[in-house]
Amino acid sequence: SGTLFNDTVEFLSPRDADGHGTHTASTAAGRYVFEASMAGYASGVAKGVAPKARLAMYKVCWKNSGCFDSDILAAFDAAVNDGVDVISMSIGGGDGISSPYYLDPIAIGSYGAVSRGVFVSSSGGNDGPSGMSVTNLAPWLTTVAAGTIDRDFPAEVILGNGRRLFGVSLYSGVPLKGRMFPLIYPGKSGVLTDSLCMENSLDPDLVKGKIVVCDRGSNPRVAKGLEVKKAGGVGMILANGISNGEGLVGDAHLLPACALGADLGDEVKAYISSSENPRATIDFKGTVVGIKPAPVVASFSARGPNGLNLEILKPDLAAPGVNILAAWTNAVGPSGLESDTRRSEFNILSGTSMACPHVSGAAALLKSAHPDWSPAAIRSAMMTTATVLDNTNRQMVDQATGNGSTPYDFGAGHLNLAHAIDPGLIFDITNDDYVMFLCAIGYRPRVIQVITRSPPKCPRRRRPSPENLNYPSFVAVLPAYSSSRGLSLLRKTFFRTVTNVGEPNSVYWVRVEMQAEGVTVTVRPSRLVFSEAVKKRSFVVTVTGDAGNLVLGEAGAVFGSLSWTDGKHVVRSPMVVTQAQP
Repeated sequence: SGTLFNDTVEFLSPRDADGHGTHTASTAAGRYVFEASMAGYASGVAKGVAPKARLAMYKVCWKNSGCFDSDILAAFDAAVNDGVDVISMSIGGGDGISSPYYLDPIAIGSYGAVSRGVFVSSSGGNDGPSGMSVTNLAPWLTTVAAGTIDRDFPAEVILGNGRRLFGVSLYSGVPLKGRMFPLIYPGKSGVLTDSLCMENSLDPDLVKGKIVVCDRGSNPRVAKGLEVKKAGGVGMILANGISNGEGLVGDAHLLPACALGADLGDEVKAYISSSENPRATIDFKGTVVGIKPAPVVASFSARGPNGLNLEILKPDLAAPGVNILAAWTNAVGPSGLESDTRRSEFNILSGTSMACPHVSGAAALLKSAHPDWSPAAIRSAMMTTATVLDNTNRQMVDQATGNGSTPYDFGAGHLNLAHAIDPGLIFDITNDDYVMFLCAIGYRPRVIQVITRSPPKCPRRRRPSPENLNYPSFVAVLPAYSSSRGLSLLRKTFFRTVTNVGEPNSVYWVRVEMQAEGVTVTVRPSRLVFSEAVKKRSFVVTVTGDAGNLVLGEAGAVFGSLSWTDGKHVVRSPMVVTQAQP
């Protein structure tokens, strides 16, 4: 990073001047702390997922100049050379556009690690809830979505008309103590920078002594509060737009502030427009546990389908990624703003960056329990035992819409480590399998060699099918209907092999759940028998769509699952049926 290095704001070492690395590392493997909190919020005992694991840190990102490809590749090589078992990568393309694998340093570096037995988990990105926004798509990566936990930090906006509107906040300074203040929405002017409370956009003559409504978007949420404070405002209401829906995350604001969902934000603006003397105050409620429903898929969590290869379902699974308490650097305040002089040993952050290290820590524990498992085996164990139900025993909800979530949102489901330790069956994948996948998607040998570092041997006569990679999920991309060719039945066939890691003598029966118009799923054989001598069994799945009756719904897909059970284990794979574009 040479000439761009600025020693006044960062360290020329793995030491953390930003906070992100400290937070994610301690989430994966932080030791026990008995009086942890962020300014009183989320107080209690804190620990990482694998508190006895040893940590090695590799700095690849710089505050002023971002993350260099060369640093990412060098860090992968250094980590593998140092003998790590798990690499946690809370980094990804932030624009929702994924480069092909041979141009993606994370895909290239992680292939080298996985090919040497190192598990690599990665964040799926924060560009949700829009579709096809998920990043880190390589099939050798474990890509993680973000869900909520059953803890929240509620705050309440009380309007002059008596209405009480519930939101969230991590403000820890002097409270407003019920005092009402004039309420203003700068966005009434119609100027976008005003509504977003961008830098130097607020007029102190209009803002001084008032609570200001700011729309979410463009600049950091905490930076909006700083602008309100600089202009003399006494508080801020941060209103979601339609893209964020009702998804809320807490922030350590510099002034009394509360985040509201889109509907309540609109209500506040309507109140301002209809009242001659709009007034409000904000009341902070601290920490509340036992929230239902939870987990809920975070609205910001990036969504499938996979923008590079539809046949591979991404994200792979979800993990806790909303309002996560973890360690924090002493080099910057909890808001991350330069002007924030507060210092805290802990911070509460949200993002798929926070979800990824939960999976990394879980992988370390699984590797400890099963030292002979490959990275694909560890991922399979987590995916096939993940839950799709929340703590009300209903299907997980999508925070953005309030409707049920789908495998495009959470992959196989939410991480359940207690079950992953004993999955029964696993879907294993070898280096050669990944090479065959790259051949299957049409990569030439020279391009594949950029990723694998060695010349591949692609079949000359018959190209393999990408959906036959031995993945723990199934995406049936049915061919486009062609009336001229008279194809009324559209088929896709999958070959899979499972390895028994449970009781040696066991029998598994298949169960398919796919309640979709015009789709049938058959599995042969429907029973898998294992013994001391027979550890592996293969099966064939055929998905058939009736072109005349096929109804794919809003997402352009229908969803279900395929499970194998021996009475003790349930080995569940998500199933997606979609259709190629004509």
